[in-house]
Amino acid sequence: MRLVAAMALVLAALTACAGERPPPAQPATYSPEASVTVTREPAETKPPGRGELRFEEIARLERPVAFAVRKGDDRLYVAEQTGRLRTSGGDTVIDLSREVSGGNEQGLLGVAFHPSGRWVYLDWTDAQGDTHVTEWAFDGARATGRRDVLTQDQPYANHNGGQLAFGPDGHLYIALGDGGSAGDPHGNGQSLKTWLGKILRIDPRGGRPYKVPEDNPFIGKEGAKPEIWAYGLRNPWRFSFDRDTGDLWIGDVGQNAWEEVDHQPAGSRGGENYGWNAREGKVRYRGAKSREMVDPAIVYSLDEGGNCSVIAGYVYRGKKIPWLRGRFLYGDFCAGWIKAAPADRLSDATEVGKVEQLSSFGEGHDGELYALSLQGRLYRMEPA
Repeated sequence: MRLVAAMALVLAALTACAGERPPPAQPATYSPEASVTVTREPAETKPPGRGELRFEEIARLERPVAFAVRKGDDRLYVAEQTGRLRTSGGDTVIDLSREVSGGNEQGLLGVAFHPSGRWVYLDWTDAQGDTHVTEWAFDGARATGRRDVLTQDQPYANHNGGQLAFGPDGHLYIALGDGGSAGDPHGNGQSLKTWLGKILRIDPRGGRPYKVPEDNPFIGKEGAKPEIWAYGLRNPWRFSFDRDTGDLWIGDVGQNAWEEVDHQPAGSRGGENYGWNAREGKVRYRGAKSREMVDPAIVYSLDEGGNCSVIAGYVYRGKKIPWLRGRFLYGDFCAGWIKAAPADRLSDATEVGKVEQLSSFGEGHDGELYALSLQGRLYRMEPA
């Protein structure tokens, strides 16, 4: 992957191989009074049907990488890669800063609240670099009763994935990269014998440490891990569910040539193979493409515009920005652009703004969207 030369450290999932990415800006400090607006050219100069967004800074944190909201709670929750789960108001909910590893793709990487709001889950890497998905009971004031739901040994420091999200079915979906290095040297992406290079689906409250849903696609298949929901992924750093349709959108960070977004319709029973490492994007990488592989919904090249790592967002279902409704948003970490495309016409993507070192997107209870920058800023998207 072609990367910006000035970078030395990056997000947990945003690099082609270990040691390949840029240093962040100096750690930011929280400033609730800060307000910054990022705009593009006036709307009237754009072709009909195009819009623009304004990005209003609502908080500053330290290396924010993941976002969540909790039922019955107006606060916004942000995971800092350095190890703390904080609110946009600056309160610390959980502090793992003395436990997380500090490599460029390691740390605290993901957060999700149980649909009931009673439990919170964090995805993080420990001092040895291994992945933990850990649960706490949470009453809105104190996080207690910590327990590991699952752990995964990581053979290399990069490609840890990290996204956590509860789907419309109430189950917890967990993203894991292929284990790292470059080119998937262990063939994890295409192997059903490992969780690496997969999205998992579990019920974390149905058993100890969890229950595997009975309709998972590989239950009963000899040699296959029953937790697997989808495979053939290199580094699925961020994914999201469409709150209206239930469709799943997966941003999978590429190797040296192509970034991709994969789409799984809500009616899917799981088991999709998205191709890595037999292919990168739609192009053969290593081995042969099989008929069972699902083509990506979006691909873009790393050979232009300073692109380096795809950041998958959400299909907009809010009310503040009428022209954006039904459009899927995604961006690139290094180039900073954010594009929006009609979910049923993805080829019609248009650039709607820029956020430097875009690390993740977030969705509020009301369907309004947020953008996070590794430089420390949390933005709320507003109509221009």
